[in-house]
Amino acid sequence: MYIFAENEIRNVTGVNEKALDLIEEGFQKLAKGEVTMPPILRVDIPENNGEVDVKTAYVKGIDKFALKISSGFFNNDAKGLPSLSGMMLLFSTETGFPKAVLQDNGYLTDVRTAVAGAMASKYLAKQNVEIAGIIGTGTQARYQLRALSLVRHVKEVFVYGRRQERVDEYIKDMEKELQVKVTAAESAEQVVRQCDTVITTTPAKEPIIQKEWLHPGLHITAMGSDAEEKNEVHPEVLGAVDVLACDSKNQVFRLGEHHHALENGVIEETSEIVELGELSLGKAQGRKNENEITFCDLTGTGVQDTAIAVYAYDKLIEAEKGLLFTE
Repeated sequence: MYIFAENEIRNVTGVNEKALDLIEEGFQKLAKGEVTMPPILRVDIPENNGEVDVKTAYVKGIDKFALKISSGFFNNDAKGLPSLSGMMLLFSTETGFPKAVLQDNGYLTDVRTAVAGAMASKYLAKQNVEIAGIIGTGTQARYQLRALSLVRHVKEVFVYGRRQERVDEYIKDMEKELQVKVTAAESAEQVVRQCDTVITTTPAKEPIIQKEWLHPGLHITAMGSDAEEKNEVHPEVLGAVDVLACDSKNQVFRLGEHHHALENGVIEETSEIVELGELSLGKAQGRKNENEITFCDLTGTGVQDTAIAVYAYDKLIEAEKGLLFTE
């Protein structure tokens, strides 16, 4: 069994076209019924504002599958620590024996989540996205903007966060990295009203985005709601958009923004909702014109984890990295 360190993993994969292709292929296989993906297991640790999720998926034709353990402890910022961490374990689909531990501290999760956001914008955002909006200033707020640049040429970015020092840091870092103008928004409402595409990246438990802020041509990707109590988008928003999309219908009705809209009677389980894999395969249509309002709900899937982990493993072995444990 191999153990791979975070720095080794970072050197072989990142937010790029290859990662986008891998995740898109994973969603295609999910849509074709070639994936076994059980429900997410989650442990909540409320006294420390923390949670630990376990995700996995077997993809037909791949000789390994991932078991991903991901933690989110949202008081860590006050301790000078990242909010997200975790690792991925790889097992043989032939023998069930462990093949590797990828001690990535959540890095591969960041990558696969970001490119899923890019995939959502690829099929649902307007072709000409001039102004993008980011709500949140954490790790995913950065990764989502990097990934968006793979599929759309953004000229300006508006960002909103609760803490001014974090907003200032975000602006400085992303302007330098992406060579794009980033402006601090006065409110989440300003972000939504002024932007063509908006990505929410928070662990909010009370809705941020409101129905009254919507406008023709808007696309929203919500990736923060991955637990029953999380809610970034008011349920009425989902009843007001033209296209509803998600990563997994089974998951979003349990964990995502769709879950809240369903509970509030805004949508039904029989409402027309398209999955990313269906969009990629051409089995469903996303945006039909530049005036439609589109919405995508991302809860994070095990098939993404297996896709990115197997790719990272193969690249690490090719580069002769890692520590091999033998009997």
